[in-house]
Formats: sequence, C-alpha cells, structure tokens
Amino acid sequence: MSKAAGLPALIDSDLSVASTLPANFYIDQAIAKIEAEKIFGRTWQIVARREQLAKAGDFITAEVAGEQVLVSRGTNGELRGFYNVCRHRAGPPATGCGNRKVFRCGYHGWTYDLEGKLLNAPEMDGTKDFNFADFSLRPIRAAEWSLWVFVNLDPNAEELVPALREVPAQSRKFKLETMKLHERREYKVACNWKVYIDNFLEGYHLPSVHPGLNKELDYSQYQTTTFERHSVQTSPIRGPENEPTTPRRYKQSQGDLSADYFWIFPNWMMNCYPDNMSLNIVVPTSAETTKVIFEWYFTEEVLKTDVPKKSVNFSDEIQLEDGHICEVVHRNLHSRSYDRGRYSVKQEKCLHQFHRLYAAMMGQ
Repeated sequence: MSKAAGLPALIDSDLSVASTLPANFYIDQAIAKIEAEKIFGRTWQIVARREQLAKAGDFITAEVAGEQVLVSRGTNGELRGFYNVCRHRAGPPATGCGNRKVFRCGYHGWTYDLEGKLLNAPEMDGTKDFNFADFSLRPIRAAEWSLWVFVNLDPNAEELVPALREVPAQSRKFKLETMKLHERREYKVACNWKVYIDNFLEGYHLPSVHPGLNKELDYSQYQTTTFERHSVQTSPIRGPENEPTTPRRYKQSQGDLSADYFWIFPNWMMNCYPDNMSLNIVVPTSAETTKVIFEWYFTEEVLKTDVPKKSVNFSDEIQLEDGHICEVVHRNLHSRSYDRGRYSVKQEKCLHQFHRLYAAMMGQ
C-alpha cells in the first residue's frame, strides 16, 4: 500500500524495520469482503484440472470470490468461462461437472449453448423487445497452464501465462505434464487464509512443528528466493552423513535431491519432492475459517509402487501439524496483548513479500 495523505505504508519496504500485518486484518469480516473483491476477484484462480475439460462439452462449476462460475470446452476446442447465473432470474445454468451439449437452467428452462448463447427461452411470447442476443451468459476469463484450468473475474487482467512470470520456466524441470492425479483431499482449518499462507512461507517453524519433515530436510541449508509475484523455498535432502541410523523417506544416494516449495500470489502452492508434487489451494470460507485443497501427483511409473501411499500419509502428517499451529495462532490473534510482530530478516523475507503484495492490492 503506497503512501497516501501523509500516512506510512502498511508494510514497510525495508524488511529490517517492517512490522507484520495488524491482527485485525486476520479477523475482521469487513476486510474479508474487501479481499474477495480486490484480491480473489482480480487474480487467476485454479478451478479444475485440464483432464476434466479435455473434450468438447466437458464442463465444471465452481465458486470464486463468492461468485458461481461455469467453465466449458466448446465444440471448437476453445475454453470458455461464464458466470453460472441464468440471465432470466438468476437460476443455475449448470450444476456439478460432466459433459453436455447445452446448458439448461434448472429454474425455468432457459437453454444456452457451449459458447454461452441463449438458444431457448420458454414461454416468453408477448415480451416486447426481447432479443436472444442480449441475454447470453456473462463471460469471464478462462485459461489453462500445465495441469490446471484457471479463471479470473477481472476482464482487464493480464493473460495467465505472462502473469505467472518465471513460474513456467522454473517448474519445467519437474516435468509436471507427465504427472497424474493420485488423490485429492480437503482440510477445514479454523484460521484466516493468510495465517495459513504466512505459515507456508517460512521454514522458521520447521524444527519446532515438523519433526518428521525436519529429519528429511537440511534446515541449515534452507534458502528462500522472492520474485515479482511468487517465491520459492528450497532445502537439500539430508545427506547420508546426517543421522545415518534414522529411518528416512529420502536418501541422498545419488545426485543432489531437494525439496522445492513454490508459492504463487495469492493462494496456491506447489510442493515439489524427488518423487511427487502436491498442489495446495487455500480458499477462505470466512474471515476465520479456511479450506485447504491438496492434490498429489505422480508419474505413471511411480503410481505403480507404494510411494504414493507413503507420500500422502507423510504429507497428511505435516498438514495436521500445520493445521494445529495455524488454529492456535489464529485464536491468539484475538488477544488484547497482540497487534503486530516483526520479521526475521534471515527466515521471513517470503512472508514480508506476501504482505507487501497483499497490501498493494488492498490499497488499489
């Protein structure tokens, strides 16, 4: 948030003197409503996997920033997004997901083609100056990258791939396009979505909160790098000289193995390990509750082994640890004793970047 009317920026650009977001930004319902408009309504949000929209007629429905949306694959192969709101009296043109030749509203039967054009409006005889062309579904931006489909409610938003900046190039080495979904889970966490993001963006808590993960990662070599709209945290897998008798999931038997954690503003992450990648999408459900979607991906070769089951169990253990500490932190944000904290210059520059980007968008 830039300086205005003589007031200092919400988050100082100098990490060494900056203070964290005020506690009320995590618990105020009025702020959550502003976030829906200014952040979630203006950024690219993942709504589906590309495999769900592979064929003409495939469609999905979802909720983004409080809006019901519909995305379909047209007969010409083009991906299209719409508000999932009938132009008659706001009924639902589609529900769930699947494959359709047309969308028929479940309220009064108005029917639309895959391009969103109104085809049929029953019993509208006698309505003057009624033009079908004026009542197409309202479009939204839809695009695809790697394994996923995105939408953006902002008609003036930058195109998806340019908006991702360096992410496509940096993630190319993980060969995401060769991976298949193994499992999807949703976790409900009693905390503000930013508490969860804050926690993800630093390895500072690793030794205290994640003993199992700490056995795998060499915390002394933990590195963080920030870019314009995302950050990457990287840690080498511990070598054999580190705790050689401790049971481990990964062993540095050959090559340089690492764990790479991508965060893309505002609310999705890719956790890239030597044998798998998991996607996290953090979705606010209220000012004080959050849904975290996990999807685990593996190559077809790895899917034939017991690695996926072990990976999901290991990841689930980490998620439960994160969920617990996030809920405790959120509860304590209500304390009269706390307002703002300070950043660790060594460990929390990704967190500082997130708060800076957040403040900038909230101040537009």
